[in-house]
Amino acid sequence: MADLENRAILHVDMDAFFVSVELRDRPELLNEPVIVGFPGGRSVVLSASYDCRARGVRSAMPMSQAIALMPQATIIEPRHSVYTEVSAQIMNYFETITPLVEQVSIDEAFLDVTGSMRLHGGPVAIAHKIRAHVAEELHLRASVGIARNKFVAKLASTHAKPDGLIVVAPERTTEFLHQLPVSAMWGVGKKTGEQLHALGIETIEQLATEPQSRMIQRFGEHGRSLHLLAHGIDNRHVQTTRQEKSISAEHTFAGDVKDVEVLEEELLRLGHRIGQRLRASGKAASGVGLKLKYQDFTGVTRSRAMTVPTDSSATISQHAVELLRRMTPLSQSVRLVGVKAERLSDPELGIQLSLDPIEGKTREAERVADEISQRFPGFGLSPARFLRPKEK
Repeated sequence: MADLENRAILHVDMDAFFVSVELRDRPELLNEPVIVGFPGGRSVVLSASYDCRARGVRSAMPMSQAIALMPQATIIEPRHSVYTEVSAQIMNYFETITPLVEQVSIDEAFLDVTGSMRLHGGPVAIAHKIRAHVAEELHLRASVGIARNKFVAKLASTHAKPDGLIVVAPERTTEFLHQLPVSAMWGVGKKTGEQLHALGIETIEQLATEPQSRMIQRFGEHGRSLHLLAHGIDNRHVQTTRQEKSISAEHTFAGDVKDVEVLEEELLRLGHRIGQRLRASGKAASGVGLKLKYQDFTGVTRSRAMTVPTDSSATISQHAVELLRRMTPLSQSVRLVGVKAERLSDPELGIQLSLDPIEGKTREAERVADEISQRFPGFGLSPARFLRPKEK
């Protein structure tokens, strides 16, 4: 492992990833405001083009609020299986640059290129190579931050957006960090931010000048970590074994629902989406979880283990529906429902073929539908029952 002081870490973050993937297939919308998400009034924004962001639209914002801010935007429903496939292409390319790749989410990763510079050139040359490949081969854009550790590289890529590159040389680390607010730091959410504000700490520079003992006294070990980060100290290595532990999908209804048939219909849709994502990522699930959020915003979750791993949409849906039926009659109406595939593994390690010929035909039909969706992204197949008008 390379000396920590001499490392070269890249943080690569795709720009407006979901939107960018959609625009590849709908070039007529280039330079137009676009929001990815379900158009229901209480659904949320998954991704937005940068002109929408400039008007205040952001991820996780209620769709109704986003539409009010940008009524002229085109709303595109998400295609998670396509995003997963493109993400795999990106990550596979990263691994041709260096074996030290840590995927952080579907559209971002850390790369330790310290040992790759003899073959590919310095970190800046590598970053240019990655950005050129993403643009020319995948028709997407990526922003890159370069530093000697993960914390600073991540902050650099954030400031490089959109479609930019920022290098923070080791000797410029303090200068770069101390101009930023503490809210930019890992581990500083709303609650911690309020506590720091109460101490008169607004910037990373102010945090760095605080005695570490005071930070530990106030925040415990988290305070020690924050103090080290404020000085640009982050000794974490790029972890190449990071694996997705679950895949989930949720839906917020336009109006509260208590009709079990409507809830079951939505669980089938969510199970279908999750199965597509499992197969696209080459994973199988050994457990299924159900999430309900009631009209008073309280929530409940249930889960169950399966005897053998599966990547079948029908099987995932069936277990989710059975979990729901065990909770009926419902105490109140439901505003949100979610399904999660848990305890993921490689399917070749354990999917057991069923003796039921109908189940075998269902799984084969799902795989054929996946192949058609991949070849013709705008004309994906789905179960026939989904063609009926969706109830609200």
